[in-house]
Amino acid sequence: MDVPTANDPPRPGDPASVEVTQLSQLTRPQWRSGIAAWLGWTFDGLDMHLYTLVAAPFVAQLIGAASTTDPRVGRYGSLIQGAFLLGWAFGGGFFGRIGDRLGRARALNLTILTYALFTGLSFFAQAWWHLLIYRFVAALGIGGEWAVGASLLSETWPRKWRPWIAAVLQTGVNVGILAAGLANFILATAPPRCLFLVGILPALLVLWIRRAVPETDEWRSAKARAQHQEPAVRDLFRGDVLRITLWVVLVCGVSLTAHWAFMFWHQQQLRNLPDVLSLSPAEKNRLASLAMYLVIGSSVAGNFFAGWLARIVGYRATIVSMFLAYFLAMTGAYAIARDHVTLLCWFPAIGFCQGAFALFTMYLPPLFPTLLRTTGAGFCYNIGRVLAAFGTVFFGLFSDVGDYRAALLYAGILFLPGSVIALFLPRVRD
Repeated sequence: MDVPTANDPPRPGDPASVEVTQLSQLTRPQWRSGIAAWLGWTFDGLDMHLYTLVAAPFVAQLIGAASTTDPRVGRYGSLIQGAFLLGWAFGGGFFGRIGDRLGRARALNLTILTYALFTGLSFFAQAWWHLLIYRFVAALGIGGEWAVGASLLSETWPRKWRPWIAAVLQTGVNVGILAAGLANFILATAPPRCLFLVGILPALLVLWIRRAVPETDEWRSAKARAQHQEPAVRDLFRGDVLRITLWVVLVCGVSLTAHWAFMFWHQQQLRNLPDVLSLSPAEKNRLASLAMYLVIGSSVAGNFFAGWLARIVGYRATIVSMFLAYFLAMTGAYAIARDHVTLLCWFPAIGFCQGAFALFTMYLPPLFPTLLRTTGAGFCYNIGRVLAAFGTVFFGLFSDVGDYRAALLYAGILFLPGSVIALFLPRVRD
């Protein structure tokens, strides 16, 4: 079982085998891989959340609905978001396999080009199913970028720094989401479709990655040792790897269903509150951006808190603790009906608990053998989004029109079984 711990002997070419205590000791390739992964994740966050900010008005426009409270808006909006999460899941497995076969740097280029191109194409959608297709394909790249970027850093940066690297990398997603909120704020008076043009910007990053980011030594060494007898996808379900695969899939499936139900439906719930319906479209957009800033801004603090706590008690205990806190925060926010001002006060607490997901970045990839690393991490983490996709659609279809409070409350309860399942994850400390 290829599960690195602090007591493992150094591997040839593994940067973790070199004791690095200061940033000045990092090599140029390490810096470049770190910057590339962080920027990739930043644009991930940008492209993934553009839709959530304008979902209700854009879907209403595409189907010719007179108001965002039309039941068809919630139905089609949830189907589009469900397709996005399915694409994210499939992209993690598909591009994860490419990352193991062709290398981390090449796969990173392909993932960024995919999500940048198809996010931009969403501008041209003329029917709700057009948007569904564009979001599905864009999500293939976003899901793949997570697996490839996480493996790239786990193989290039010092092992003892991994909890902090996870926090910094997740902060890239947060910055991207904040950028999406800023773009939505600036374009508040523009047609909703215009926001998707911002998603083309990541394509420019590929021009730099192609020249500046080398392939990892660990991947090259593993590739040479394999001598064309590389592990297959089915090896995720054999031997000692099977247990890791099953528990990680369960944890990701349950927790990501709850998390993404909040990330999508809290915006729709906020826009349809009685004290918000009377606001102008521009005011609603600004309120949605403010809510996103509160959630994601506090999530940045949660990332570093999770990294600090993981250094003390380990990954598993930290994930369990923050899932329990997520449950309590969601219950506090949605147990009773609240106005938008009160909800805005709860959002920072919810965002802080999202720091648990930052740890998955550096915790999951090293659990798998090198040539199954992006495949395993991508499959297990992103297969959770398949369940999240069905959960998002379920909550959307079975909620009262325009009122998703009960759905958000029930989604938050999922963090309780999620924390119990997390107790069965490997106890690994870098």
